[in-house]
Amino acid sequence: MKNPGFSTMCAHLGDDPARFHGAPTPPIYQNSLFTQPDTESFFRRTELRPEIYDYTRVANPTTDVLETKLAALERTEACRAFGSGMAAVSAAILDAVRTGDHIVAVETSYGPTRQFLKAYLPQLGIETTFVQGADPSEFLEATRPNTRLYYLESPSSLVFHLQDLPAVCELARDRGIVTAIDNSWATPYFQNPTEFGVDLVIHSATKYLCGHSDVVAGVVMGNRERMQKLTVQEGFLLGGILDPFAAWLLLRGVRTLGVRMDRHQQSAGKVADFLEAHPRVARVYWPGLASHPQYELGRRLMRGNSGLLSVALKDGGREAACRVIDRLHYFGIGVSWGGFESLAIPMSFAEPEGRLWGARISVGLEDVDDLLADLEQALDS
Repeated sequence: MKNPGFSTMCAHLGDDPARFHGAPTPPIYQNSLFTQPDTESFFRRTELRPEIYDYTRVANPTTDVLETKLAALERTEACRAFGSGMAAVSAAILDAVRTGDHIVAVETSYGPTRQFLKAYLPQLGIETTFVQGADPSEFLEATRPNTRLYYLESPSSLVFHLQDLPAVCELARDRGIVTAIDNSWATPYFQNPTEFGVDLVIHSATKYLCGHSDVVAGVVMGNRERMQKLTVQEGFLLGGILDPFAAWLLLRGVRTLGVRMDRHQQSAGKVADFLEAHPRVARVYWPGLASHPQYELGRRLMRGNSGLLSVALKDGGREAACRVIDRLHYFGIGVSWGGFESLAIPMSFAEPEGRLWGARISVGLEDVDDLLADLEQALDS
């Protein structure tokens, strides 16, 4: 048979109903350890993986199904699941650098990632230079003899700047520098960074991979050799594992990823068009808009756009932005995104005309006409 499509892999890849008495959904192995049939198996348990399981901090059958499925969707060889997005981010970074090393990172990366790079890693003797990243030459200019990692996020948080991934990866490869990217916004459905040469792909699985706002999780993916090293060191030793029940819930979310992302994109496009045409709006930040300064790069790198966008208002400052958000009925006020529900939180944006206030909006799976009417009444009232 030909290679299966994305949603077929979401539904079936990695599953083996014959192992589970015909159950199409794998069981939850909610246990901390696995006993061995004899002492010979006990002594050989590490070399017999995955035929023999030992301890859930190392591996678990439920989590293995999830990791197999996600590695295939991201077109990588191996995956390691973690207990949060930041556990995955910190594991990937720590795997790539040591004391005395230097990192070049995108300045509009996820806030806690910036804090880890800027405030935590200097305690270990690791420095970071931040660049906007729109021009690959910025990475080259910031590179030092001890640079070991380019940390990417494309599109990046809040303002959705893109990096030219093939060009940046070529610069890194020529200099023996590892590349890692947070691909949470685009998901494997819209972008596969390893196809452009990225070494490590990171997801806050809390967001679109889960899609139900009931799991906190993260994953790192890459080639088998690199992931084996990361799994043994940052995975086994730091211990930030994903609980088997959370892995089972995440598997449930992944099965509908393609269907959900199509809906998120369709609705977000209508919301972005509406906001861009509204007289109170100064700017909409979403790579799917033709007005986005890197629109053509986004079309070259990605197969689509997700449901997270930002909007800046022309006037009124923080108070006006908060008034608009407080008047919304279908948009909750919450810090995460990527779930079934729509969310909005106040944000400010540095623009040539000064600092503008507005909102970051996560467009959920509600009827888009209801969302548009809600936004209209909040902006007009």
